[in-house]
Amino acid sequence: QVQLVESGGGLVRAGGSLRLSCTASGRTLSMYTMGWFRQAPGKEREFVARITWSDGSTDFSDSVKGRFTISRDNVENMVYLQMYSLKPEDTAVYYCAAVKPSKRIDFSGAYYAATTYDYWGQGTQVTVSP
Repeated sequence: QVQLVESGGGLVRAGGSLRLSCTASGRTLSMYTMGWFRQAPGKEREFVARITWSDGSTDFSDSVKGRFTISRDNVENMVYLQMYSLKPEDTAVYYCAAVKPSKRIDFSGAYYAATTYDYWGQGTQVTVSP
């Protein structure tokens, strides 16, 4: 089982920035499509961003487009979510997730679904004050 670990969460004022990091011990993530999801209290887990292993293509939810970026550093075995212009509605626990290399993805929309992802981190709290 792949165990992902997130870091970088914290408390910031609206308009501030944070960078979340994700890695896995003892496992190379270069061949995994990676995603970020978030879950606010009492709400369903929602898609935030993903980056493919094959060509590094990125995609974002409409709520974060233009404010968040996702990137990966395969040399350092890290995946990042850079968040700018944070809003109170961004407050949530943010989870890193990975799709195992052997999984067949038949349509791009599958990456928006949490059920597509095979491995998850423990989450890191992001709180944005007004």
